[in-house]
Amino acid sequence: MSERLFAAVILPAEVVDAIDRFLQPRRDAEPGLRWTVPDGWHLTCAFLPRVALTQVEPLEETLGEVAARTGRFRLTLAGSGAFPDASRATVLWLGVLEGADDLAQLAVRCRNAASGCGVEVDGGRFRPHLTLARTKPFAARRWLTVLDAIPAQSWPVEEFALVRSRLLRGGAGYEVLGRFPLAG
Repeated sequence: MSERLFAAVILPAEVVDAIDRFLQPRRDAEPGLRWTVPDGWHLTCAFLPRVALTQVEPLEETLGEVAARTGRFRLTLAGSGAFPDASRATVLWLGVLEGADDLAQLAVRCRNAASGCGVEVDGGRFRPHLTLARTKPFAARRWLTVLDAIPAQSWPVEEFALVRSRLLRGGAGYEVLGRFPLAG
């Protein structure tokens, strides 16, 4: 038996509220977009698709060590983008304007910690982003202009979390397993 886990920076409530308020009147404008649930918004550092139950505790211990040697940093979300690109977008996202290098360093440390525990790490090159919507491929330039108007959101990152992801009807459900305070 295994778990789907990820290490991530979870957005503070005031940032979630600000972005959600901006998106609320716009969500019905494009019926093909499946908007992500604000309660689950996070910046993934490491996705771990198959973690054996016996690996969870050692992983938590190792992530605690990562947190102890990683300083706090400031993060700003601003600017939009699309995967794989704006002409055939399947994912719409907000980017990381400030703190991208610090977040990338945290991601490398989390991925290395997981690998060191024998946990499979999924994903290629780290691209910091907040997923806002998913869709079938479409030309998204107009939507990127709309999302670029979201006011920049900044906060001090003081911790990251280990989160369980469960696939549910209508999307994923998340449960925080542990929080890891960064060094002061």
